[in-house]
Amino acid sequence: MSAATALHSAEQGRQLLAIARNAVAARLGLTATTSEPDPPWLRPLATTFVTVTHRPRSGLDGTHRPRSGLDGTHRPHGELHGCIGTIEPHRPLGEDVRQNAIMAAFRDPRSRALRADELDAVDFSVSLLGPREPLSFADEPRARAALRPQVDGLVLHWRQHRGVFLPQVWESLPEPRDFLDQLKRKAGLP
Repeated sequence: MSAATALHSAEQGRQLLAIARNAVAARLGLTATTSEPDPPWLRPLATTFVTVTHRPRSGLDGTHRPRSGLDGTHRPHGELHGCIGTIEPHRPLGEDVRQNAIMAAFRDPRSRALRADELDAVDFSVSLLGPREPLSFADEPRARAALRPQVDGLVLHWRQHRGVFLPQVWESLPEPRDFLDQLKRKAGLP
């Protein structure tokens, strides 16, 4: 049984979120690391992505207060802090979530490392990926036609270039043309 089929309860989903948050808290020195072995459902090899986002923060008048970005621009809270994952299963589910949470919080090149005083103001999400299925196409119009919005994630790989979009990216890029164009940009492709 794969980790994707074994994960079936809301409680297990909550446990994965707790594993991600606790791994980051331990790295920040806010909690002790646990030495207890993972339960059996966390032991199969898995592919996961962990996303860390800053929660919206309201001002006294209910408006969102801007957050200063690393490039000096102001960005609203609720934006991505980091998203790191694996596309090939090589670690047990629990360990994959822990390591990807740490990488998303501290090593994503798009953001600075998360600080201890920010932990209570971020949300974690864990995406458990199923097996990848190849998508063959002769050109971009056929690639766009083959994509299923709100369903498909996509790994675009050509030579040394690679980019990954999870299915939830469709929420911000609902058109297949935009989805593929932005993924090409992320992968460093023309």
